[in-house]
Amino acid sequence: MSESSVLEFRGCFVCGSENKSGLHVTFDRDGDAGCRAEFTALDDHVGWPGLMHGGLLFTLMDEAAAWAVRYAGLHGVTGRAEVRFRRPVTVGVRLAITGRVVDRARRAVRVRAEIRRADDPLEVMADMDAMVVMTDVGQWQR
Repeated sequence: MSESSVLEFRGCFVCGSENKSGLHVTFDRDGDAGCRAEFTALDDHVGWPGLMHGGLLFTLMDEAAAWAVRYAGLHGVTGRAEVRFRRPVTVGVRLAITGRVVDRARRAVRVRAEIRRADDPLEVMADMDAMVVMTDVGQWQR
């Protein structure tokens, strides 16, 4: 059993094992304050024909930010994100998605997320700088 399965949120659209419409992406710990996952876009994930929808690219990076924060032992929600789409992502390309905590203030964490081709780690497809605001996780479980 991977560490991420212990922390899994079963209904989550990205990582949830029980979400029938979900992407079922597993984010594993990568270092002390980071995570990594792989994903391949299918025909169901397109915006323009043959190209992965940018909203899903954002969603994967947002999830990477959340898991990086979670693996750092914190709880939070994205308060702000700046995304750069650098290259179109075609269906069938294996992607590596990473998230890493960059800095921490009192009530916020800066996180960097990137999507690269899994077969060419030098090629950045999209990246995101986010500010995650710390929360009490219990307030969301009502």
